Amino acid sequence: MSPTPNAGANRPVPLLDVNRGNWEIRDEIREAISRVVDSGRFLHGPDVEKLEARIAEVCQTKHAISCASGSDALLLALMALDLGPEAEVVVPSFTFFATASCVWRLGCKIVFADIDPRTYNVTEESVAAVTTSRTRAIIPVHLFGQCSQIDRICRFGAERGIAVIEDAAQAIGSAYNGRSAGSWGDMGCLSFYPTKNLGGMGDSGMMTTNDSKLAERLKLFANHGMQPRYHHKLVGINSRLDTIQAAILNVKLDYLATYTQKRRDNAQRYFEMFEQSGVAGEVGLPYRDPAAYHVWNQFSLRIAGGRRDALRQYLTEQQIGSEIYYPIPLHRQVCFTSLGNAEGSLPETERAAAEILHIPIYPEMTTEEQNRVVETITRYYREGTYRRAA
Repeated sequence: MSPTPNAGANRPVPLLDVNRGNWEIRDEIREAISRVVDSGRFLHGPDVEKLEARIAEVCQTKHAISCASGSDALLLALMALDLGPEAEVVVPSFTFFATASCVWRLGCKIVFADIDPRTYNVTEESVAAVTTSRTRAIIPVHLFGQCSQIDRICRFGAERGIAVIEDAAQAIGSAYNGRSAGSWGDMGCLSFYPTKNLGGMGDSGMMTTNDSKLAERLKLFANHGMQPRYHHKLVGINSRLDTIQAAILNVKLDYLATYTQKRRDNAQRYFEMFEQSGVAGEVGLPYRDPAAYHVWNQFSLRIAGGRRDALRQYLTEQQIGSEIYYPIPLHRQVCFTSLGNAEGSLPETERAAAEILHIPIYPEMTTEEQNRVVETITRYYREGTYRRAA
């Protein structure tokens, strides 16, 4: 399984290839869209109800409630808890902006927790270190497709009466100790952004819960707080899932298990290729928690010694796609300066932001393309390119 020298030489390898995946099922997608167009039911159509039922089954929950985006899912989940302005919500800083912005928008206090340097997820210990008597919610993120130690975090929250909202935007189909992401906490939040493991053709999201009362509140908040029509019990927002997006997602959901297995196969192939390349000791490979069923939304390399940016530049020159998720931790973003998180306050988060690099792992990726990625990184180290760059 070692990389073949010059495999697919000079052929570009993109970080993502959404079109390649969609092309294979384009006729099914077109038919699904046509059915919605012919029905005229562009909101609250039968495809939406069907998708909600199917996502609840995937996530092993009683309820799944659709909304307009993964960001809205997080916002609505917090709204359903009816938190006061003094409430503190613990979130990771090493995550996409939406995990924290939902807290800010409701006027609650964001409290950042540090991460495990191996999984990049918050832990019970890092959450406990910043929990106070005002903590009302915890939002652990199942980053890059691997669940956090969600059993321990949920137990910690339950013992203190603190709600847990799972940010599973990157982790549909993943599990921890055999139990699906989105089913552990009080609520789970999913994103169907086009680059996700289950991606639509625009924004769309879903919330999961086993609590029937919370499910009703989520539905109410997502529809202007209106029930029945023109009667408003509370102030909600407009966050409906378009029927066309639901129809597309129902088509693609048929292939989710296949997509997931292909991602897992690609990840295993990377491990084998890097181990045989001779540079595995210099390229930090992802850690796999034995209790987690990893769905590999991303394949994360750890490039220490200040070499990450030079390697990325080299990959770009060789037409190999890569990305940094995330280059600036949230606690160091300008908009959150007022929170007072000084540089060095979250050391593992800051170290990860300086060293992490992501390489392609999309389901349709070929072995030849993976060979080219690994062969290019191997050549970078063996030729001493990083020494000249430094």
